[in-house]
Amino acid sequence: MPRIQLFEIHEQPWFPTFLRDEVTGALQFGLNFLDVYAPIASLLQSALERAGSRTIVDLCSGGGGPWINLARQLRGGARPIRIYLTDKFPNLAAFENLRAASDDGITFYGKPVDAANVPLELDGFRTMFTSFHHFPSGEARAILQNAVAAGRGIAIFEVTRRAQATIVLMLPWSVLLLFFTPFLRPFRWSRLLFTYLLPVIPVVMLFDGIVSCLRTYRPEELLAISAGLGAPDYQWEAGEHFGLGQLPITYLIGNPPSRV
Repeated sequence: MPRIQLFEIHEQPWFPTFLRDEVTGALQFGLNFLDVYAPIASLLQSALERAGSRTIVDLCSGGGGPWINLARQLRGGARPIRIYLTDKFPNLAAFENLRAASDDGITFYGKPVDAANVPLELDGFRTMFTSFHHFPSGEARAILQNAVAAGRGIAIFEVTRRAQATIVLMLPWSVLLLFFTPFLRPFRWSRLLFTYLLPVIPVVMLFDGIVSCLRTYRPEELLAISAGLGAPDYQWEAGEHFGLGQLPITYLIGNPPSRV
């Protein structure tokens, strides 16, 4: 199945900000409710140890990503881990809620952040969850190049996959939203309106979920994008790590020489 660079509705500039926040918030809730990224904690922990870093700069965080659970799995050692959430369209309300729930392990950068031009003051190991597929290969390479130029490690994780089985799963994933919407906090009448009466949110999640699968890079494609970036001792690895229900999680990890 060839990769198709289609568009996702929620990332379009004309899509209302409050609806974008609802979509990313629902996605964040689902990722944490199902804990889909739990199996890659050991991969990320190893990458952090090789980089000698206890600070993570999460790019394209959306509604906060999988961090409320994943941060707990990464805790330990002599120094606490610190996670900075960032996004080009930061969902500040969601970020604030996540910070409040994280007992000081998670914070955020309130200004817009371009993943290909990360501010120098955001100094740490970079991560991206369920977001790298948004970028065509040229922009994706620029994101990796920016990390290399800054001498920072970077880890890409994608639970979406360019495969029929994963595409089919997007329908029950969107239907699940109808069940957990009443439990999302803070409560908003507008969320109920655009979920049940005018089902914009589930329709956008279904459409964007299918497009996300069609846009997701395979491991060999990720290695091709990273080819030639960094000094000879900058290491890249890519593959598929089997997660929840044997669902493969695609990853790309790049690490510079250890700064320990």
